[in-house]
Amino acid sequence: MENKIRVFSGNSNPALAEKICESLKVPLGQAKVKTFSDGEIMVEIGENVRGRDIYVVQSTCSPTNNNLMELLIMMDALKRASAATITVVVPYYGYARQDRKAAPRTPITSKLVADLITTAGADRVVTVDLHAGQIQGFFNIPVDNLYAAPVLIDHLKSRFPDGAEQIVMVSPDAGGTERARAFAKRLGCTLAVIDKRRTGPNVAEVMHLIGDVKGKIAIILDDMIDTAGTLTQAANALKAHGAETIYACATHGVLSGPAIERINNSVIERIVITDTVPLGEKAGQTQKVMVLSVANLLAEAIRRIHEDESVSSLFI
Repeated sequence: MENKIRVFSGNSNPALAEKICESLKVPLGQAKVKTFSDGEIMVEIGENVRGRDIYVVQSTCSPTNNNLMELLIMMDALKRASAATITVVVPYYGYARQDRKAAPRTPITSKLVADLITTAGADRVVTVDLHAGQIQGFFNIPVDNLYAAPVLIDHLKSRFPDGAEQIVMVSPDAGGTERARAFAKRLGCTLAVIDKRRTGPNVAEVMHLIGDVKGKIAIILDDMIDTAGTLTQAANALKAHGAETIYACATHGVLSGPAIERINNSVIERIVITDTVPLGEKAGQTQKVMVLSVANLLAEAIRRIHEDESVSSLFI
């Protein structure tokens, strides 16, 4: 594999890229990704990639626009250097929440980003837990939407080995019910749903709890935690309905704005996220946040893609 495959990383999540390379037993590709004083990005690939299968690891997290431009410019550099194929590994796909016209005269930015990635030269996209599965249809190239569920479920099973009867999986809104139900089935526990009404962007109001959480360990499950408004209000509602202990799990720990202050001041005992988005300085200092790695999951997907094996069988 080492002779044919090359893994490169931008500046968004180099630690995850290094872990992926360790799992694949290949060195991280040599590339300089710098920013000039006026904000322009310059990329220089430091090794021969002619005829190689290239994998570019880059989450389009904060600073979103910079990381997205780094990804596009890296692909252009690799394409012009005669790479055989370019697979973009985007553990966190930014702009995914803008996947439809939610109001008149608004863009569908996740489709625009898909067009940019395709035009820049991607042959395939690998991502983790897209906010909306239909975003795969925005691309005219293959998209592998991986799930962090195996990583999170393994952790929950080890954390609560004999506590299935004491656990209840909680979806913080109606849209996440299917995800929470799948976790509840794998863990053999019950399910609850919080009916939430959003009053504005990044503002949520908890309205009603469907299900029984009294005296139980409630685990709130979501695909991402951004400002943590939804999460902390959900936790307050669960506590008010008698939940004994409250945990939270999410794939993407965006943790922007007042998220860390809200989490530190909340009734949540522990939040478990993955390393699709690197922790900021403030997030790294709190004792309430625990990070699991999806590096082995992404490395196995890369290996299977390279060797023309089934990726979907990872989850069956």
